[in-house]
Amino acid sequence: SEMGTALVYDEEMTRYKLLWVDPTCKIEVPERLTVSHEALVGSGLADRCVSIPVREATDAEILLVHSEEYLEAVKRTPHMSLEDLMEFTLQYGDVYFHPNIYHCARLAAGAAMQLVDGVVMGKMKNGMALVRPPGHHSQRSAANGFCVFNNVAIAARYAQQKYNIKRVLIVDWDVHHGQGVQYCFEDDPSVLYFSWHRYEHQKFWPNLRESDYDSVGKEGGAGFTINVPWNKVSNASNVIHAFCPELVLVCAGFDSAIGDPEGEMCATPDVFAHLTHLLMNLAGGKLCVVLEGGYNLTSLPQSVCHTVHTLLGDPIPRPVNLSGPCTSALESLQCVRSAHKPYWSCLGHKPCLYFSARESQNITRSHWSMGQVRAKIILTCLLL
Repeated sequence: SEMGTALVYDEEMTRYKLLWVDPTCKIEVPERLTVSHEALVGSGLADRCVSIPVREATDAEILLVHSEEYLEAVKRTPHMSLEDLMEFTLQYGDVYFHPNIYHCARLAAGAAMQLVDGVVMGKMKNGMALVRPPGHHSQRSAANGFCVFNNVAIAARYAQQKYNIKRVLIVDWDVHHGQGVQYCFEDDPSVLYFSWHRYEHQKFWPNLRESDYDSVGKEGGAGFTINVPWNKVSNASNVIHAFCPELVLVCAGFDSAIGDPEGEMCATPDVFAHLTHLLMNLAGGKLCVVLEGGYNLTSLPQSVCHTVHTLLGDPIPRPVNLSGPCTSALESLQCVRSAHKPYWSCLGHKPCLYFSARESQNITRSHWSMGQVRAKIILTCLLL
């Protein structure tokens, strides 16, 4: 097709780093972006993409998700001394500040919105934004887990506000639960947040009770938060999403890949090709992939390349490991299913509601009420 795949990247986002000793934060390095971009250039993938320039998010855009007090506090960081920056960092969890991080955080959120503009306006088919700092752990008034502003949450709100998009699906395949995204949308039925993450019965960071399967959203948004926690390290990637959103945003963390110091999972980089491929069937292909975690400087660029290959429409590699989901994964899915049953009367009737990814392409949105659509994504996930 004439519409291409967008690549949003700016070297400026490599220009901040940890300035003191912190064993937790030392893995969030500028090289994460450098090696990823170099791999795309070296493999010829970057040339096949349409390069979209990055812009800074405006205050108004950041305030779609964050509080004024928090934005004002972060605004002061470029002028702080090293001591003041260390002091400022202490009020938040697992994050660091640098005189240039505020600028980079504005660019990261801006990059996600540039990608949304290109894809929603139909100039681009889909795309990937290579950004840092990541976003999915940051909350209304707090930096957290290397994240300053919540890039994907801001992009989702922006898409709704600017383009009047009614339904956004956010898929978070980072190995850590994106609690910041969950908190942002937990009472909102217009955004379905689907996360699969390592949990280990709350022993895995961010160690939150609300990352478990029974956190399903609140009030009007009950049933629109789907958490699939893995309690045992496994290659649990057989999750298909059949929902009818108008836009799909991905919190693309690659820290579940082999060799990652954080995730210690064993997903081979080709898994991300398959996950991307599954999501390309939704929303008329309007798919915006935004980088989150991923700290192994070998598997990260490989995973990024697999993702971009797939976005470009290249054939996906044969899965390396075809073993079925392990018992622990199936137990998690069973739990998610029962937790969501109260919200969907139709969850009782498995067979008539389940359909394959191929069939889902033939079913237009008009065939399904929202309730059926929600039941459908849950069921498709749960019946694998």
